[in-house]
Amino acid sequence: MMRVFTAILHKEEDVYVAECPEVGTVSQGRTVEEAVANLKEATELYLEEFPLDGGQRPIITMFEVAAGAGA
Repeated sequence: MMRVFTAILHKEEDVYVAECPEVGTVSQGRTVEEAVANLKEATELYLEEFPLDGGQRPIITMFEVAAGAGA
């Protein structure tokens, strides 16, 4: 069975970091394509060991913060 997951990417120095929020897997690559391919492999390996139960997906949403908000 094929499932669709989300990949969130950001650049850190000279690599792209890719994260799958539904599963919690993270990987990286020198290009976006390589980072996503590595994330796919990491997620497949993770799901072999820890299969998802019941097909429930987390809620993913967006929110805004004021620019320059202090930490």
